[in-house]
Amino acid sequence: MAPRTSATPTETGWWQARDVVIALFSIAMIVGYLVLRFAVDVSELSRDLPLLFALVFGGMPLVWSLVKDVARGEFGADLLAGISIVVSVILGEYLAGSLVVLMLSGGQALEAYAVGSASSVLRALSQRMPSVAHLKVGSAVEDVALDQLSVGDVVNVFPHEICPVDGVVVEGHGVMDESYLTGEPYTMSKTPGSSVLSGSVNGESAFLVRATTLAVDSRYAKIMSVMEVSEQHRPQMRRMADGLGAWYTPLAVAIGLAAWVVSGDPVRFLAVMVVATPCPLLIAIPVAIIGAISLAARRAIIVRDPAALENADRCRTLIFDKTGTLTYGEPELVEQLAVDRARSGEVLALAASLEHFSKHPLAHAIVDAAKAANTPQWPVSTISEPPGQGLTGTVAGHSVEITGRTKLLRQRPDLRDVLPPQAGGLECVVLVDGEYAATYRFRDTPRPDGASFIRHLGPRHQVQRTLLVSGDREGEVQYLADQVGISEVYSSQSPEQKLEIVNRESASERTMFVGDGINDAPALMAATVGIALGQNSDVTTEAADVVILDGSLRKIDEFLHISRRMRRIALQSALGGMALSIVGMLFAAAGFLAPVAGAICQEVIDVAAVLNALRVALPKKALVDF
Repeated sequence: MAPRTSATPTETGWWQARDVVIALFSIAMIVGYLVLRFAVDVSELSRDLPLLFALVFGGMPLVWSLVKDVARGEFGADLLAGISIVVSVILGEYLAGSLVVLMLSGGQALEAYAVGSASSVLRALSQRMPSVAHLKVGSAVEDVALDQLSVGDVVNVFPHEICPVDGVVVEGHGVMDESYLTGEPYTMSKTPGSSVLSGSVNGESAFLVRATTLAVDSRYAKIMSVMEVSEQHRPQMRRMADGLGAWYTPLAVAIGLAAWVVSGDPVRFLAVMVVATPCPLLIAIPVAIIGAISLAARRAIIVRDPAALENADRCRTLIFDKTGTLTYGEPELVEQLAVDRARSGEVLALAASLEHFSKHPLAHAIVDAAKAANTPQWPVSTISEPPGQGLTGTVAGHSVEITGRTKLLRQRPDLRDVLPPQAGGLECVVLVDGEYAATYRFRDTPRPDGASFIRHLGPRHQVQRTLLVSGDREGEVQYLADQVGISEVYSSQSPEQKLEIVNRESASERTMFVGDGINDAPALMAATVGIALGQNSDVTTEAADVVILDGSLRKIDEFLHISRRMRRIALQSALGGMALSIVGMLFAAAGFLAPVAGAICQEVIDVAAVLNALRVALPKKALVDF
């Protein structure tokens, strides 16, 4: 089919509706012709009248579309269908021409059905989002459409409802399930000051939430938009299909002309053209791509750019960021340096009570350490966590601030000699009632499957080189590299340096970059395939070709296998169907297939190719081999 990548969604819907109408109309006219021919005694002109209607009202719009494609310099295999329709009218083979009209329009209808079937997961995600929000206006509550909400509006989120906007809790205490968005199987506690994500499922308590973004800019809306883009994006493999059609079309015309010249019968030419018409045949590749996108989505892998499906399994250099990729991105608290050791437990309890409401990577480590020490959890009355500004709040009547060394020293240079010397790894500083109380040090834990994953990349996926590139200090990065078995290590790298490394490697080989932080965004965009683990940053998500929601190495392996399987089935469907069509053309050229029989034969081949391509969307029992 000639691609319509420049069409808007409205135009695309119109094209699909037109093709369905033409297909149904052609079926009705062919049935009418058969009834008049075999059940009613009428003249030949009256008998052929339904076929003429099909060719005029169905064939002419299709041929005109193909003429416009040719005028734009687009020569696809569908051109054969237009030639077949025109030649069938000239030779008076109206039934054969009507069957080609049915194949051409039916191919578009089949594509719409296949894409709709394969995209059911994406539709379900779209339908899950509420269409209205409960806007608080004074003491009253009004239901308004999401696009009517403004930043700063306060909305009610009732028990068990889906949160309609990204925002901050201003009233209420409870929990929300964010696993659908983050991939983490946890509910998050919420209190005034806590941030919430659109698409989160509320628990038993009602909340008042102040919107911090417009609905169109929310986390959920961004996930939906990248999925919609991935559906409509025209990847390189589809262009390869057009390339196949570029040599297939002249080959078919040459076979038809040779049959005409040798036999002297122009009907032979028509028969070859009809058999060669690959209307739904080349649809097999985009159908396979959409099926792979659907299969990946069901496995918590969002494919933003379908071209990544073509390239992933052919990447020979894999570049990893450190934190959150080969490590969990969930550091453990390994050292507590309290000013007053007698109060270390109290400081930990205050910090953990506040961190209980934070999403910062260090928050879980502090909360887990407090649980292990059996410290009490005290009530939190207020909380504030502006991006990059640390965490502050009121805990059991105490003002508690958890921040970083650099930020603290900018505000309190008098503490420079009080803080302990800086060491390797991560750290945070705790202040209670404005006074320095403790420094906590952390170490990120390597993933236990990291070494086996790295080892299997060469023999299983033909990866020739693996690199570890990180902004962390040399000691931390080298420690991880030794654990997982990576010999090429780059530490203390800025985003610009990461980008330079990726550009250098991409100049000689296809590259895949795996990262999860904002500083990885330039490298993700520069790599042949950029994979973002988790949803830690909107910037990272926008830069990546693929987003893995649950952030596991097994999902990377699954994506590599999905890519390989998609390529295999897509090429199998396209090349296999074209090979069968060439065999059919030779039979038609030899006079063994009449135009009508050739049309039926080609339809069977085309449907088989598309059905084979749909296998991509079927889940396999295992897509991991390490």
